[in-house]
Amino acid sequence: MPRARGELAVLAGRAGRAARGGAPDGEVLTELRLLAETAGAVVAGEVVQRRSPIRASTFLSKGKMEEVRDLAAEKTATLLLLDDDLSPGQARNLEEELKIKVVDRSGLILDIFARRARTREARLQVELAQLEYLLPRLTRMWSHLSRLGGGIGTRGPGETQLEVDRRRIRERIAKLKHELEGVVRERRVQRRGRRDCHKVSLVGYTNAGKSTLFNALTRAHVYVENQLFATLDPTTRAFAADGGARALVTDTVGFIRKLPPHLVASFRATLEEVAEADLLLHVVDAAESDPDAHIRAVETVLESIGALERPRVLVFNKIDALPDDDALLGLRARFPGASFVSAMERTGLADLRRDALKLLRDEAGRTAMSARAASVRRAAQEAEFEG
Repeated sequence: MPRARGELAVLAGRAGRAARGGAPDGEVLTELRLLAETAGAVVAGEVVQRRSPIRASTFLSKGKMEEVRDLAAEKTATLLLLDDDLSPGQARNLEEELKIKVVDRSGLILDIFARRARTREARLQVELAQLEYLLPRLTRMWSHLSRLGGGIGTRGPGETQLEVDRRRIRERIAKLKHELEGVVRERRVQRRGRRDCHKVSLVGYTNAGKSTLFNALTRAHVYVENQLFATLDPTTRAFAADGGARALVTDTVGFIRKLPPHLVASFRATLEEVAEADLLLHVVDAAESDPDAHIRAVETVLESIGALERPRVLVFNKIDALPDDDALLGLRARFPGASFVSAMERTGLADLRRDALKLLRDEAGRTAMSARAASVRRAAQEAEFEG
């Protein structure tokens, strides 16, 4: 994985909407380029495979591998970053053919998460995701993980070094899962203490400005940077509510297309904050060229964690970055009912706050009515049974 800053990398990916989950052909590698730069790599060049089918052994066609080889030699690049996930065999074959390091999309995202992890919880979650990703890719390079040396009595009969390393990784995975279960329990206890509060979660594509909006709504000072995945740890703060009601807002990790499933599973404790929220504010970058693709990517993750049916509001942020008023009018026409704000310039926040609190009160009223109706039904059933 790219660890040294300034490592020269060649990017490669496939064109076509099916290959990119909705990205236009002209922007096939735009996101991968941002991921590479966030990981500290310097992009030396790009190769796009447009027509050839996926090659089972190496993913890239022979012609594209030759392009990568020539480009890497010309630019003295030492790293190939793929915009798709590779099988262990494909990654190994590519490295043997090209004689440079190969990292797929999931490996790159995991590397960025490892750089961003600051708290113990985030580090646990990232390490678990990394180990589950790497386990099927294990080779002899993992022999340093074994505390046992060679010789008589150091391992079971017929057990190879690779098997020893796999067992040790599985043991570490089990330990991490046990520790994260404790984190999940702690968060559930914390949420029980907030039952009398409205709970709002900010969700959205990474770098949509969620943390800036969070700071603007709550006067908090969470870390803000124009980078992908600048925030990993959830942060909760209160914000003013009418009528003495208490409302809490939680900033969460950003989503992305083809988010590695290991990360979604490992960040369960964090994402439960989203699944348990009374209202989701789905933050979208208003200046993004293809906001629909970003919206779909976020909804895919929400569905995977059982939060797609939670009440939510689309919030188009960064309206100050739009080229003109016509662009804003076009978004308003396409997304009626959405909120339009600039967290940086603090415009539209009063309307967003008012609309969010109204939705929370309406949702609380519906919940109370449903509870009363359920209570009436139970009482009627009990009376019928006693009669």
